[in-house]
Amino acid sequence: MAASNQQSIIGTVKRYGKQLFAFIRGRVESDEDAEDVLQEVWYQFTSQSELETIEQVSGWLHRVARNKIVDKFRKKHEDRLDDYSYEDEEGELSFREILLAEAPTPEEEDLKQFFWEQLFQALDELPEAQRYVFVQNELEDRTLQEIADEVGVGIKTIISRKGYAVAHLRKRLANLYHEFLNY
Repeated sequence: MAASNQQSIIGTVKRYGKQLFAFIRGRVESDEDAEDVLQEVWYQFTSQSELETIEQVSGWLHRVARNKIVDKFRKKHEDRLDDYSYEDEEGELSFREILLAEAPTPEEEDLKQFFWEQLFQALDELPEAQRYVFVQNELEDRTLQEIADEVGVGIKTIISRKGYAVAHLRKRLANLYHEFLNY
């Protein structure tokens, strides 16, 4: 990065940072969410090849922030494995709990092992790109943004791949999930 671009970025952060954070914070649930969105805005700003072509920096930053906030709300509504759960008298039980629970009896261990086998069979049915996103996000606990950065595609593409994977797994494992709950 050229020294002039670096100085321009530093100046922009100093000039608009607090104002932009306040703008974002008023539209998201927590300081952490606001910090995440702000970081994404600064990342996009620093990724611009020609910063000097941005005529209204403040307007550009606010527009990007609004878009990132919308993306964040979309992600919140995206299906996660944790969302596939069942609540009984004793509390909520999710896929993750089934897969990661310790099984005190041999029967429960067999059922858990069968569930893992079925999950991996269902994952094998997915296109590689969808499988990779799902495994990295759900089983390796990586963020969708980390995955997008790694594979070099947009976050919306990663979100889409994850959504297709979750939809397939929900459909494919629904009967097994209900059998497990009735066990």
